[in-house]
Amino acid sequence: MIQPKKDSDDKPLKIGYSSKIGAIDVAILTMNSERMLRECIDSVYLNTPVNNLIIVDGFSTDSTEEIVREFQEKYGNVIFVQEKGTRGSARQTAIQMVKSDWFMFVDSDVILSRNWFAEAEKLVKDDVGAVWGIEIWSVLKGMKILRLFERVTMKIFEKRGGTHDLLVRRKTVEDIKIPFHLHTYEDGYIKDWIEKKGHKVLGVYEPYCIHFRPETVWTIQKHIEFMVSDLKYAIHRPMLLLSYGFYSAIVTYQIFASKTIRPNKKSPRNERP
Repeated sequence: MIQPKKDSDDKPLKIGYSSKIGAIDVAILTMNSERMLRECIDSVYLNTPVNNLIIVDGFSTDSTEEIVREFQEKYGNVIFVQEKGTRGSARQTAIQMVKSDWFMFVDSDVILSRNWFAEAEKLVKDDVGAVWGIEIWSVLKGMKILRLFERVTMKIFEKRGGTHDLLVRRKTVEDIKIPFHLHTYEDGYIKDWIEKKGHKVLGVYEPYCIHFRPETVWTIQKHIEFMVSDLKYAIHRPMLLLSYGFYSAIVTYQIFASKTIRPNKKSPRNERP
């Protein structure tokens, strides 16, 4: 386990931030995440006032832990734990480690947009329990369907939630018990839980994150596996089935266009994240 060098309660906000909700803990789940992890964490420290960075790792065998240690040496506020379980159990572990009044979930293969926290904080009101910035696939840069993709993605979030870049009010989930078996749709469980507490979960176009999906996703086999794993949940939500059909069209286009998917920090919206 990697622990912070000192008690983060005594640590001031990151220079350049004047925050009404204070510094936040940021939780990232990892499992052989070296591909985009360094860029992801860089964007977290650049765009949010980090109290503690909490990494819940599934016993990675690549350089994930080495990358995390680099940030511990640089910032001194990293917590690294390992567990074998599901995404549901990993998110439960992260929530139990959070100390700040607000915290974030950030996926290990996304880059936050510029000033992510400052933009999200503007939306925080007494009845808001969480803010989710829309995820945009990195491969959509320059494609005419980007705006349509954003509308479809927002509809999906309304039905099943998302944790790509989710700012959460801790008190709304402090007593949550995410079912261990939820390796997918644990994000939907979190969204439903917060709403049942009487708080809003906002899906917004600003801020946002760029999602650098792995090359393995752009294969017919992997896409079929994804669809099958989600089918048992989506079958009860017709809108999700239609939306996933749209996603399938994008994946099919990428496959047959024979494009090489490489990390590109430039935003599909033609601005630097």
